Amino acid sequence: MTLTLKQTKLEPKRIPLIPSYPPFRQWKKSALDDKLKDRSLSLYLHIPFCTQRCAFCYYKTVDLKERPEVEGYVDALCQEIKMVAEGFQLSNRPIHAVYIGGGTPSLLKEHQFVKIVEALTENFKFFNEKKQFSVEAEPLTVSRSKMATLVKLGVNRLSMGIQSFVDEIIKLSGRGHDEKQAYRAIDIAQQEGNGKWNINIDLLSGLTGETDETWQKSLDCAIATGVESITVYKMEAFANTQVFKEGIREEILQLPSEEQELKFMKQAMEKFAQANYLPWSFFTYTKNGIDRSEYTMSIWRSTDFYGFGVSAFGCLDYSLLQNTSDMEKYIATVARNEIPLARGYTCTSLDKMVREVLLGMKLLHLDLDEFKQRYGFNLKKLCASIIADLELDGLISVSENAIDLTSKGMLYGDFVGVSLSDYLRQSSDLSSEIISL
Repeated sequence: MTLTLKQTKLEPKRIPLIPSYPPFRQWKKSALDDKLKDRSLSLYLHIPFCTQRCAFCYYKTVDLKERPEVEGYVDALCQEIKMVAEGFQLSNRPIHAVYIGGGTPSLLKEHQFVKIVEALTENFKFFNEKKQFSVEAEPLTVSRSKMATLVKLGVNRLSMGIQSFVDEIIKLSGRGHDEKQAYRAIDIAQQEGNGKWNINIDLLSGLTGETDETWQKSLDCAIATGVESITVYKMEAFANTQVFKEGIREEILQLPSEEQELKFMKQAMEKFAQANYLPWSFFTYTKNGIDRSEYTMSIWRSTDFYGFGVSAFGCLDYSLLQNTSDMEKYIATVARNEIPLARGYTCTSLDKMVREVLLGMKLLHLDLDEFKQRYGFNLKKLCASIIADLELDGLISVSENAIDLTSKGMLYGDFVGVSLSDYLRQSSDLSSEIISL
């Protein structure tokens, strides 16, 4: 697009004096509403220890057999909580959601969970008013006493990594449990929770050896448990995983093709719809729409969150922060009463827009009025070309006020978000497009 701007003769003057922008006449009392609200904060705590490393895992984890210093790590985690709450003046902010992830958080002993919750309660004034408190669990580490302790501590959402209900597939994935133990763990969690928490179970589509029959069984079994939420992640063979080594580099293991995995996801979506498991993201489906991960949603909606523990990351006022990924360095830094941050990034105005579009589309719906109110731009005009292409391909539906993923768009995951954000970021003449709005 080429714009021709009318040239005018300059006549310099010393007046008027410009005291502010925008002009005071545009200021309204209603604009105070957001600023007068307490800014909620979500918290993430990383427990890196695992009893085994799964064949598909690419996260920062520590083998418990090789590194048994869990107690020392929990102490460092509690000390970091204190330092961060004071150092960033977060104590008085209301807590929206808390998520303890890993690794395998459920391998912690009961007194260690108590110690962590006490640290949170002591250093965050509004911790007990949190909306959602989630903990990840693994079948072999689930016990009645531990689940009862978590319920007493206020945990109201449990997320359990099951991945498959077929013993052959479970074994090939490097998991330590079997189908019977998976059922046992879910049953214990449901009984001890007794309606006081929602349970999510994770499945992985595209695991080594998966077939139409084995995948069908896992879907049927997951739905039959009656859990409130089922998440289906696409198995990806990252270069630092055993799956990549044996399935791609050495071709020892047979991995499903992209076409097969796509078929698996279509099958899952159909099954969930029949059982009235409704999506709040393109990979998580909840029974009658009664559950969602508030912590995850807070990240995707670009609200503030802070990550505690080795390699954990967070975002405060659009500044991204991450702790060191080195265990020894993490513990030593905290021992010196220093916050163990290792790197960060301050988002530009364009980064903020790209982040909102890319992550926001994960939630299936992007509010165009909110986007324009926040950034001053009409996204439909700013990205008119790519929006038209996505709509023509049946990946999105576009209304006056929103962009929504269709079933086909959901099937392809992040494709729509990536397409929109890439167009927004890589536009060679963004300034001209903005001027025309």
